[in-house]
Amino acid sequence: MINGMLGILIGFLVLEMLISVMVITYGLCTMGTDHPESITGHFTETLDDEVEVKCSLENNRFILCDCEKGRGIPLKRATFCPFKYLSVAEAAAIPLDVQSRGVDVGVAILLQSANQKVLLTRRAASLRIFPNVWVPPGGHVELDERLLDAGLRELREETGLKLDPGDVSAQLLGLWESVFPPMLSRGMPQRHHVVTYMLLNTSLTHQQLQASLHPKPAEVSGCLWVDASLVKAIVSAVDGEEGSVTPLEGLATTISGEDVERVSTGTKYALELWLKNLEGQGTRC
Repeated sequence: MINGMLGILIGFLVLEMLISVMVITYGLCTMGTDHPESITGHFTETLDDEVEVKCSLENNRFILCDCEKGRGIPLKRATFCPFKYLSVAEAAAIPLDVQSRGVDVGVAILLQSANQKVLLTRRAASLRIFPNVWVPPGGHVELDERLLDAGLRELREETGLKLDPGDVSAQLLGLWESVFPPMLSRGMPQRHHVVTYMLLNTSLTHQQLQASLHPKPAEVSGCLWVDASLVKAIVSAVDGEEGSVTPLEGLATTISGEDVERVSTGTKYALELWLKNLEGQGTRC
């Protein structure tokens, strides 16, 4: 019995280390890593939740590998990431169809206006994954698609904003390991993503951009432009603490219980990176 469970666990961990998926998005491959806990865990010998990595797109594969400190892109997971706490029995209980999905790659766009405001969107309540959550526009990367092209496509599909690569300057801010459900208390992992957060600077003010906003109701139920002062207040709230709220009315940050209207943990991480970029600490892609 124990040997059987260990065999299933080892098989699951091997899948996680190979992380090669045959779906209509980029697969993700890790190189030179052997830590079994999660993508982030592969690159650290401790239980740290943030590490620097190098990333590239090669033959429809999003590849992550080790790098020297200060010479890579930050990769982070939530402190409560389910993959940190999976037991042998819990890993054995994950269905094979979930294991075989591997890790999908997504892109999220922090669209910065000329007057230094960033666009956030509220995911529709009807969505099965992370409903009612405030996030930057974004989605999956399709085959033979560059990150910037994928981000601009998702921005157009979700918000109606039509921008060409020549209309923006692009900068890779960081990577986020996303798991759904986000905590083991809410169920076994069903989806596993690495989200790339890209900053796009435009020469248009948020008022000019607002005039062209036409959110897709099936995906977006609200749009909001936030400035640095509001972002600082948003990221100061601690996720996982009951009753912790942002200064935006109704945007509770607790993720326990049902999905309520809140700013996602990954989005708060991206907004922190955006604030650092405003202070001149960004990393060009």
